[in-house]
Amino acid sequence: MRNLARVSRREFGTVAVVGLSLVGSRRLRALDEKSAASKSRTPVSADRALRELLDGNERFVKGQPASPRRSPEDFRALAEVQYPATVVVSCADSRLAPEILFDVGVGDIFVVRVAGNVVNGVGVTVKGSIEYAIAELNVPLILLLGHSGCGAVKAAMKHIDAKDSLPGAINGLVELIKPAVAQSKGEPGDAVDNAVRKNVEIGVERLKELQPVLAPRVKEGKVKVVGAVYDLRTGVVTMLEREKS
Repeated sequence: MRNLARVSRREFGTVAVVGLSLVGSRRLRALDEKSAASKSRTPVSADRALRELLDGNERFVKGQPASPRRSPEDFRALAEVQYPATVVVSCADSRLAPEILFDVGVGDIFVVRVAGNVVNGVGVTVKGSIEYAIAELNVPLILLLGHSGCGAVKAAMKHIDAKDSLPGAINGLVELIKPAVAQSKGEPGDAVDNAVRKNVEIGVERLKELQPVLAPRVKEGKVKVVGAVYDLRTGVVTMLEREKS
């Protein structure tokens, strides 16, 4: 047997390269297996998808996030395919981060963000993004998410009263929220909270009727559309449908 203490640098380098190659190939094989597993993921129902979101929010509120699937390897495993269970249409507010407040990982949710979480009259960009997730990715659930103290809603309220307008495209965006302000006016409780909820309710109904992709699937029970409001102070996501029941 050769004396290992006398192995040359060249021989040692060769051994090291072979060792690293084996480690690398094992890691790549593990990633391939993980990717294959993700490609064969069993589709979830809308109810289960919603339950998982609410469970994640409960963990977030308790300060006990699982922070699942957020490593570089998780991203690489999904580089060629995605199977999100929910489309989350939320406000673009910097304090509202769906992946964090629902404690989900890469590939779990398909997020579309727009100021005021408006879906009516916003054009092909928002509508097309939502339709893509439904038609191409077969997502069973759409969650329209508003939040407390929404600046876009406050702006709509302010400029209705002032009867003035905002500069540029901001005015057009605020105009889309004014119907929610008008319809919620006079309701008991906080005026901003009422308008935020009404804005979500209007958006949910709009999505349910959106042709040609969403409406048929909603009617057939293949897609479920729900609304919720996120409280910036507590971190709690409240389903609007539960408030009514």
